[in-house]
Amino acid sequence: MIKPLRYTLHAETVIRERGLNKSWIENTVRQPDWRIPDPEDKDIARLYRHISERGDRILRVACLENVEEIRIISAFFDRKARRP
Repeated sequence: MIKPLRYTLHAETVIRERGLNKSWIENTVRQPDWRIPDPEDKDIARLYRHISERGDRILRVACLENVEEIRIISAFFDRKARRP
């Protein structure tokens, strides 16, 4: 079963402000290049993916997954991201 994605109000706001495409976010969540747990909250996953349409910049998506859905908390291009 593919879990539905839900966007928090914060995520919706920053996606709009930063000109992010929701398909980039969905692809990052469904098929990340890599993932790490958030160092401050182990329930939150940080998912990363290269976005070729933006010069191979790395998109970071913070999300919280439960049995029913994947909640998108935030998304941005992370200049400091390096694959572990």
